[in-house]
Amino acid sequence: MSKNFLTHIKDRFGDGRYEGDQFGGAGGHDGTGLPTGTPGNFMFATGVECSYPTIANGTIRRDLLAETDHYNRYREDLGLVKEMGLKVLRYNLPYYLIHKGPGQFDWEFADLAMAEIKRLGITPILDLMHFGVPDWIGNFQNPELPVHFAEYCGAVAQRYPWVRFYTPVNEIYVTARASAKDGIWNEQLKDDRAFITAMKHITAASIMGNQQIARYRPDCIIVQSESAEYIHEMRAVESAEIRLQNKLRFLSLDLLYAHTIDAEVLLYCLDNGMTREEMKWFMAGEPPGYQIMGNDYYGRNEKIIKPNGDLCEAEDVLGWYTMTKQYYERYRKPVFHTETNTFNAKDAECWLWKQWVNVQRIRQDGVPVVGFTWYSLLDQLDWDISLREKRLKVNACGLYDLDRKIRPVGESYKMMIEEFGQITVVPHAEMFEFTSRPATLKVEK
Repeated sequence: MSKNFLTHIKDRFGDGRYEGDQFGGAGGHDGTGLPTGTPGNFMFATGVECSYPTIANGTIRRDLLAETDHYNRYREDLGLVKEMGLKVLRYNLPYYLIHKGPGQFDWEFADLAMAEIKRLGITPILDLMHFGVPDWIGNFQNPELPVHFAEYCGAVAQRYPWVRFYTPVNEIYVTARASAKDGIWNEQLKDDRAFITAMKHITAASIMGNQQIARYRPDCIIVQSESAEYIHEMRAVESAEIRLQNKLRFLSLDLLYAHTIDAEVLLYCLDNGMTREEMKWFMAGEPPGYQIMGNDYYGRNEKIIKPNGDLCEAEDVLGWYTMTKQYYERYRKPVFHTETNTFNAKDAECWLWKQWVNVQRIRQDGVPVVGFTWYSLLDQLDWDISLREKRLKVNACGLYDLDRKIRPVGESYKMMIEEFGQITVVPHAEMFEFTSRPATLKVEK
């Protein structure tokens, strides 16, 4: 009987343990172990919840950094990030406290926190505007916002030249909608024209801020965090209102990345105060630096609207996998899962693993997902009512509670990081690195 090829291989080279087997294939490693901080590591992260919109017609400032006592306990909180085994942290410098006026800055707290982050070897993704602006700027209807914010971004980049990762403006679409369409924060308007005004001012602020960061850090990596949302309309005939709303979720990223805008959305913009000149400015090109598209996904992001108009949550009907596929196919940017949690502490562990399954599935399909974030490090307050009133109800969604005691989801996240902490940024793609080293060729002529 003639030998098959496998028999010939075994006769010639033995039964396994061939050259290279010990290195775990293309990765040279199975991916387990805590992150090492090498440029090729997938980025596991958390964030410190830091929202600071105004409510009650501007009379109350919600500052979650103050309400969770982070200003007093920042060293302890940053130590928890290290204890978790994480190397990456979404972190906000409170814009409304630092930028005191044109050319005027108060760096006292920022310097202390940034020095501790640097000492601990944590890589910050600096979040520079999180749902609010300084009192002297007013709100998002102010056309001077892009100029003032650009000055602030440039000042941050100059002061902390070692920082490479930035989120200039967190959730542009949510900021504009909550402030000018839903009427719950800041200017508290409920008007299409106000919404488009806020949208163009905030997006322009992000672009101009990005420009200034790139002046001082040309190799900056911009991780845009945007909410992935969808309304499932359970009516036989689709309504124009819901159809438009599902299209508007893309508007901030369309303007940011100079992506061709849907005709219906374009007409809506032009009808509500966007000029042709402004639109041409947005469409001129995308901002500098390496652009990563961050998708935030919570089960409450998806909603079902019944025929009678009532809403119910549609958790995981599409899910992060399907929704992110939509965004990726539209913009073709590397992806970061920039926020997720659940307010039900009993469900949190399962939700964490479900989100990680989504990340693994989409990576296996070839979509370059470079990071994952459980948001946030600590429990939050009043996010069940989107901060619209100051009730100080604890939302048990943190890796740690407000006494800084670890929650079961925190233990689960530790387990995940130990199991997957050294997987590569892109599967089997060691040539792709976020590094400050100059590019090198692997071969010489």
